[in-house]
Amino acid sequence: MLRLLLLCLLLPVTAQANTIRLKDLVEFDGVRGNDLVGYGLVVGLNGTGDGLRNSPFTEEIMSNILERLGVNVTGEQLRPKNVAAVIVTASLPPFARVGGQIDVMVSAIGDSDSLLGGTLIMTPLNAADGQIYAVAQGTILAGGIVAEGEAASVTQGVPTAGVIPSGARVEREIDFELSSLASMRLALREPDFTTAGRIENAINREFRRTVAVMRDSGTVELDIAATRMSSTAHAIGRIENILVEPQLKARVVVDQRSGTIVMGSDVRLSRVAVSQGNLTLRIEETPAVEQPNPFAEGATVVVPRTGAAIDDDEGIALAEVPEGTSLSEVVAGLNALGVSPRDMIDILKSLKAAGALHAEFVVR
Repeated sequence: MLRLLLLCLLLPVTAQANTIRLKDLVEFDGVRGNDLVGYGLVVGLNGTGDGLRNSPFTEEIMSNILERLGVNVTGEQLRPKNVAAVIVTASLPPFARVGGQIDVMVSAIGDSDSLLGGTLIMTPLNAADGQIYAVAQGTILAGGIVAEGEAASVTQGVPTAGVIPSGARVEREIDFELSSLASMRLALREPDFTTAGRIENAINREFRRTVAVMRDSGTVELDIAATRMSSTAHAIGRIENILVEPQLKARVVVDQRSGTIVMGSDVRLSRVAVSQGNLTLRIEETPAVEQPNPFAEGATVVVPRTGAAIDDDEGIALAEVPEGTSLSEVVAGLNALGVSPRDMIDILKSLKAAGALHAEFVVR
């Protein structure tokens, strides 16, 4: 499976396939969501709630809710096992209006075993400014299963966390007037001067005049007035589907836990000798020159020819990898021999440490 993944990643693609919509490359300044958080109580659990002796905050919030509902519980010893204290989180999307509904995530913070079948009681959700922007309530869809008997129990997934689809109603709007903007900044998700320049050219080509200016590797500024559109929203709607070919950095990403290796096609190696245990890798470039017949029309063509071989004799010394060899050729040779992902990761680390791997090396 890993070999198939690497081969798919290293196959050449056409220029058209590399073009990406502008909306997938940038974030529009001001058009963003806002995080919300609240502290609430889940009721209706089947004996899987918090132990109030170990979670006194659960008893406190339960008493406060009951008193607000007109039930006097002062001095009472509450020991139910069907309630649990939870943290409720949500993301308020841009341009959310009063009365709209959003999804919420619910996570237990006490010693509750499961939130399956529980109901979240009305919980205010606050933003970073302390204001209440939404109120959540509803039945929780937990993401786990619990099966238990007299002497054993089995848990699959995480039953102490769940979601309430459309479980919060928006009560306050974010003050942001998109139509009042005279200009808007487009923030690149992957800052790069070449990509920013291509975005600038693509937008100006769309409007046939200068409306976008690259400010730095991560910012392109759009002049709303120069677009001559009726509103800022119309201008964004016109440019967000423009196709741009991004210039990606040469990067190798390694996940040591799963043995996954992902690399870009622009990764290159300098002249270096490679050997892994009793394995030696040799890569040779022997380009051939094809010429047309005498007095015939045509041009001389250089045909690339790459020879890759791996020897596993213990007596073979280090072999030299010529300068300019692509990492895809090295990986193809190692895959042909069946080198394990762990050994391949060690080889990549050594190449980077030797200064022969010309790419950003990311280890997760």
